[in-house]
Amino acid sequence: MAFFEGHNASSSIYIEQITDKVQRYSGKFLLELISTSMATTDCKETDSTDCRNDSEAFTLKMIAIVAILISGTAGIALPLIGKEKKFLRTDSNLFFAAKAFAAGVILATGFVHILPDATEALTNECLPAVPWLKFPFAGFIAMMAALLTLVADFLGTQFYEKKQQKQNEEEEARRAEDGYESLESAADGQIATVLGGNSQSSHTNSKVFGEEEGGGMHIVGMRAHAAHHSHNHMQGKDACDSHAVIDEHGHGHSHGFGDEDSMAEGIRHVVVSQILELGIVSHSVIIGLSLGVSHSPCTIRPLIAALSFHQFFEGFALGGCISQAQLKKLSTMLMAFFFAVTTPAGIGMGTGIASFYNSNSPRALVVEGVLDSISAGILVYMALVDLIAADFLSKRMRCNSKLQIISYFALFSGALSMSSLAIWA
Repeated sequence: MAFFEGHNASSSIYIEQITDKVQRYSGKFLLELISTSMATTDCKETDSTDCRNDSEAFTLKMIAIVAILISGTAGIALPLIGKEKKFLRTDSNLFFAAKAFAAGVILATGFVHILPDATEALTNECLPAVPWLKFPFAGFIAMMAALLTLVADFLGTQFYEKKQQKQNEEEEARRAEDGYESLESAADGQIATVLGGNSQSSHTNSKVFGEEEGGGMHIVGMRAHAAHHSHNHMQGKDACDSHAVIDEHGHGHSHGFGDEDSMAEGIRHVVVSQILELGIVSHSVIIGLSLGVSHSPCTIRPLIAALSFHQFFEGFALGGCISQAQLKKLSTMLMAFFFAVTTPAGIGMGTGIASFYNSNSPRALVVEGVLDSISAGILVYMALVDLIAADFLSKRMRCNSKLQIISYFALFSGALSMSSLAIWA
């Protein structure tokens, strides 16, 4: 009898557990969960009463807007303007090393600054324990953002490749038509010369048809030029020598129609610059709002220097990608403008809504945590795949041991420098 009573008791406990789980995940429970997560009530004291000073905080916010605007503008403008100068051109060793430093800054920004902030926000005790404290949402969202960035990277590259291929085909058809007309004109000229008994006929006949006076081949269509151009690039002794060979026209390796490697590299830079800007801008909005809604000078003061440094090197990395993408002038200016003004605009918006915006409410924590997680995933992917791997696994890096040492030093310096700012920001 006691056995059956014990069995019935354990069964009833098991049934109660199942019923509790069903109720937890019922429609009513989900509505309550969403309502609790989106609440705007305060969870904790926003600023320490010992350090709260609205007038001083407002002054510091204005200083922060100016300082961050100047540093961000300088950072993104340096590679865009400096590409006309020899020492800051996108193919110079100094630019390569500086870009490695900036890549380290972006990597540290994703891992050390944004992802921990996202984790802290989405695991805050103010949020409902289920599901926020039962699952690592910050890491999961960052992972999914990185994978979706990969998809966007692939689709964007495919789109621009097809667009470029269509333009090349149209250009090739136009040049082929122009070449055919040049061929007819040249043939008529030769016939007239022979019939006229020109004294220079022997000199003309000694040349290959289409050759110019200077010894170079006359361009008859894109394919002829590409074949002649590629032939002169094959003079290198090995892989490391061949990429630096200059052809008899005096052009560099990246010049010339039909250079598929150069075209693919240009397309990659276009896609990378646009996705990188998306990740940086989304994060810049959050940090601008966070600084803008603060009433504490003790919080704002160290952030001014830290965010200025942060914006400068993020801008330099983005500006380098935009410069290498060789976009139209209007597109370049728009991308630079949006990067430069996003954080100052975020600070301005935060200052405007500081009186009624509660940065410690569950809603604010969820929104900021999700956006920070997305930004972290995008920036980590871009830093590792499109900035570090693309440059450090390139032929140029493999063939220059001095550049390897300098670039690795710059990469680690950038990562460590940005990581050390986590002490203050």
